[in-house]
Amino acid sequence: MIKVLKTGMLTTVQDIGRVGYRNIGVPLSGSMDSISAGIANGLLNNHKNDAVLEITMLGPKLAFLKAAKIAISGAELSAKINNTSIINNKVYFLKKGDVLSFGAAIKGIRCYLAVEGGFQTEKILKSRSFYAGITSQEKLNENDTIPFNSQLENTNNFKGLLKNKVHFFETNELEVYKGPEYDLFTPNEKKLLISNKFTVSKDSNRMGYRLEETVIEHTKSIITSPVIPGTVQLTPEGKLIILMKDAQTTGGYPRVLQLSEKSIAILAQKNAKDKISFKKMVSI
Repeated sequence: MIKVLKTGMLTTVQDIGRVGYRNIGVPLSGSMDSISAGIANGLLNNHKNDAVLEITMLGPKLAFLKAAKIAISGAELSAKINNTSIINNKVYFLKKGDVLSFGAAIKGIRCYLAVEGGFQTEKILKSRSFYAGITSQEKLNENDTIPFNSQLENTNNFKGLLKNKVHFFETNELEVYKGPEYDLFTPNEKKLLISNKFTVSKDSNRMGYRLEETVIEHTKSIITSPVIPGTVQLTPEGKLIILMKDAQTTGGYPRVLQLSEKSIAILAQKNAKDKISFKKMVSI
């Protein structure tokens, strides 16, 4: 069991999401940066769908009410165990009574905390991912307790360490495929999508990332159609919206591009005013 002493900016429980329910209007949800979440789980030999904590920008302070083996990955958020700094992508043992805390973001904005055995919060529609209106809460609150299943046989120091070769924080290029309405636009308009650099808007969250620049004003409309995380929509005003893990299941703006899962993870680590560009794939 973990007790939340301080909440941080936004801390939620996430797994791979509610796969298979979009036909009834249920968003996928799940870890925004699924690759970093997978690394944290992998270090502990957890199942890929074991629930982790997704910690955004300013992290929480957590008291461990029993011993646990943990790993953190993703953003660097000044993590400490009992005021001793720790690093990402390494396995640590925490004793009963230890306190894990996070500070301000150094690199990236979303960090993932995994515990051996996974967090055991309520499961609804085969997922523990927080989502308002589906789970009983949408974020962790002060004094919440979070159960987990870790069954440690000893208290030896663990030395697992993984060098993260996924350069999420160094790249600004997002791999994209053409969306269903990509070919509604002229070659020059398509070139604007691929050749421009864009700025992440402050109006960005788990539902979607908006980009500041106006790229192609248009009057093209479509019948409301399915969308998925990573779908890039083009509004009539010429603005781009990139749908993320908590996005709706349908939309009425032209779907001009589609991000790969790796690109969704990269974008999930970008903050307001960061620059991104699209890297076209072979199929475009």
